[in-house]
Amino acid sequence: MKKTVAKFLPLAGTTIPIALILASQPAYAEGVSAGTLIENTANATFDDGSGTRTIDSNTVVVQVNELLDVTVTSLNTGPVAVTPGSAVLTFEITNTGNGPEAFQLSANPSVAGNDFDTVVDNIAIDRNGNNVYDPGIDEILTGPATTELLDAEANLTVFVLVTVPDGVADGEESDVDLLAEAVTGTGTPGTTFVGQGVDGTNAIVGLTGADDNAIGSMVVGLTSVDLIKSATISDPFGGSAAVPGAIVTYTVTANVSGSGAVDELIVTDRYPAGTRYRAGSLALDGTSLTDAVGDDEGDADTTQISVDLGTVAGGTARVITFDVIVN
Repeated sequence: MKKTVAKFLPLAGTTIPIALILASQPAYAEGVSAGTLIENTANATFDDGSGTRTIDSNTVVVQVNELLDVTVTSLNTGPVAVTPGSAVLTFEITNTGNGPEAFQLSANPSVAGNDFDTVVDNIAIDRNGNNVYDPGIDEILTGPATTELLDAEANLTVFVLVTVPDGVADGEESDVDLLAEAVTGTGTPGTTFVGQGVDGTNAIVGLTGADDNAIGSMVVGLTSVDLIKSATISDPFGGSAAVPGAIVTYTVTANVSGSGAVDELIVTDRYPAGTRYRAGSLALDGTSLTDAVGDDEGDADTTQISVDLGTVAGGTARVITFDVIVN
């Protein structure tokens, strides 16, 4: 690694405490890189009777040691909604030390207080930088799961891939704890690994202990759809008899339950034999729909009605009505 040399010329008699140079910091946004040489020379000016003279002291060189620090952050804005099967939790690893370091990653799915435990399948690196797990593109880390060397202040997005077991109930929650540990070593702040830092300097554990962890949370969002259909009849004589010419009004209610949502919910209903559709009678939640395709959520042809409800959240009911005439 190329060394950076910084020269400081303080006033005569000034000293820079070594403790100040090596003080542990939580992050090094403006810190001194590991391996940097800090050179210091004092000078004195005096008159010895024959004129003004200036002399220099010997130069003191201090090489900055490597500080081992890391932070782990969950990038999920809240609990990830999951169902039985595969799920992904997203984290960020940041090297808050002052030199390049690799980190070993481990994920614990058995966190106290979990309603259920997942199975950790893999830990992957976000190779295309889009913060979305892309199978076949993002790199699966093999055990022990270890990052490449991260420069000081660099960060890396990682994914924890888990399997949610069958049998979970709606609303149940589970956490996964991701731990990152500096490969050089961890320990109490101030622990020193002699000669294992940049350019043969010492590597010193910083305030994080050279390890950190973060929790990724999941909540089960199970949804179900129930269809309830009813009919009312209005005959030509003002009664409710099913006779030729009577109008049958069908009501189809789609009840979506659970804490999640369903997507692409489409309700269709074929006209029963011996009846024909009464044009213009299709409605959704009390609002009339056109019979034409593409004008709105519904359409009606010679065989059936169809209503595209799209995404419907749990706890929602959508009501479809339409009429047929008994032949």
